[in-house]
Amino acid sequence: MNPNLSDWDDDLQPEPEEAYQDLLRALKRKSGFGLFFVQCTPAEADKFIAKLPQEIQQKKVEVLRLVEAIDNLYQPVAEFVKDKQIEILLIKGLEYSLYKYEKRSFGEITEGQFSNLTSVPHILNHLNQQRERFRDDFPITFVFLLRSFSINYFIHRAPDFFDWRSGVFELPTTPDVVEQESSRLLLEGDYEEYLKLTPEQKIEKVIEFQDLLTEKHQPENQKPRLLFELGNLLLTANEYEAAIASYDQALKFQPDDHQAWNNRGYALGNLGRNEEAIASFDQILKFKPDDHQAWNNRGNALFNLVRYEEAIASYDQALKFKPDDHQAWYGRGYALFNLVRYEEAIASYDQALKFKPDYHEAWNNRGYALFYL
Repeated sequence: MNPNLSDWDDDLQPEPEEAYQDLLRALKRKSGFGLFFVQCTPAEADKFIAKLPQEIQQKKVEVLRLVEAIDNLYQPVAEFVKDKQIEILLIKGLEYSLYKYEKRSFGEITEGQFSNLTSVPHILNHLNQQRERFRDDFPITFVFLLRSFSINYFIHRAPDFFDWRSGVFELPTTPDVVEQESSRLLLEGDYEEYLKLTPEQKIEKVIEFQDLLTEKHQPENQKPRLLFELGNLLLTANEYEAAIASYDQALKFQPDDHQAWNNRGYALGNLGRNEEAIASFDQILKFKPDDHQAWNNRGNALFNLVRYEEAIASYDQALKFKPDDHQAWYGRGYALFNLVRYEEAIASYDQALKFKPDYHEAWNNRGYALFYL
C-alpha cells in the first residue's frame, strides 16, 4: 500500500536505488533545523541507523526509539537531547501512535483502505500545533523513519508540520531485507501469541504481512507460509472472511496444505457456513486420512447442521486415530445426548473426563444426561 505520491513527487528521486546516496548528500548539506521523512521497512530502518554514523562521521547522530504510543513528541525529544550535542536525530517507532488512534475496521484494512484516513491521531495534532517550537528549540535535523502508510498520514493529517519538510526519500528494498523481514515474521508466528496482541499490534502485523506479500523481491515459495500466518493472525481478530481469503491464496500455491484447509474450515464454521467447512475438512482427509483433528472438526460442523448420526461417525473416526481425544469424546457425547441416547452420552463424557478430568463442560453435560435419566 503506497501513498498517493502526486502530492510530494518533487521530493522523490526517480530511481529508488539511488535514494540512499541522495539522502546522505542531503543530510551532509543540511545544517540546523530540518525535517526528513524516510519511507522504509523496520529492517531497513535498523540497517540505516547502523550505517549512518559511519557514513556521516563529521556529524553527531543519535537515535530516539519509540516503543509505545505517545501523544506528545516534544517532551521526549527535549529530554533526549538535553545536554547532548546532536546534529541529526533519527526517530523510529512513531507508527505506534498512529495504530492506537486508527478508527477503521480490520475489514477495511485488509481491503487496502487503510490509507483512507478519517481521524487525526493526537500525535499529529500535536506536531501541527508545535512545529514552531520544534524549529525554535531544536536546531537539529530530524529524520523520521516511517512505513509508507505513515507518510500518508503526515501528508493528509499533519500538513502544517509536513510542509516544512526538507525532503522525502524511499529507501530501496533489497532481496536480503525482504528475506530478513519475512523470516522474522514467520519465526514470530504463533497463534497463542497473536491472541495476546492488542488491536493496534494486530493492525501493525497485518500491514507488515501485506507489505511483504506485495514486495517484488518476495520469492514465490515464501508466499504460502506468509499467507497462512496472515490467515491465522486474522482469525485471532475474528476477521473470518479475510482469513478465508488468505488461506485460499495460500492453497493456490500449496493445495495439499492440510493446516490451511483446517483453519479455513474453522473460519467457515465461525461464519455458520458449515457445509463449506465440511468440504474444507474433506480436502484434508484426501491428503491425510488419519488426521484426527479434521475428523473432529468435521463432526462439529455436522453437529451444527443437526446431522447427529453423521457427526458421531466423524467423531468415531477421530477416536480411531487418537483414542484419547477428549474433544471428540465430548462432541460424540453431545450428539448422543441430542439423540436422547443418554446412557451412551454419559459413557462418552466419562471417556472425555478420563483424559481431561477438569473438563467442566463434560461434567456439566453428564449431569444433564443423568438428570434426564
